[in-house]
Amino acid sequence: MVDVVKTAWDLQGQIEERARRLGKGRYGRVLKMARKPTRKEYAKVLQVTGLGILVLGFVGFGIYLLMNGIPKWFGGLLR
Repeated sequence: MVDVVKTAWDLQGQIEERARRLGKGRYGRVLKMARKPTRKEYAKVLQVTGLGILVLGFVGFGIYLLMNGIPKWFGGLLR
């Protein structure tokens, strides 16, 4: 039981040390500059992301139709 408690305290210490160093490392400058996006920025990101999802969906559906249609078309030519 003592080992479990000691291990938990050691793990907690490691987590707290990482949290203390978070703003001082490589990414500290980026985290300090980061801010919450405005409603307008968020809406624009949603629009672009949604458009990208739709385009990829249509491309995938087109490939699906080609993969199902081309073998049938070639099968008709060989008969």
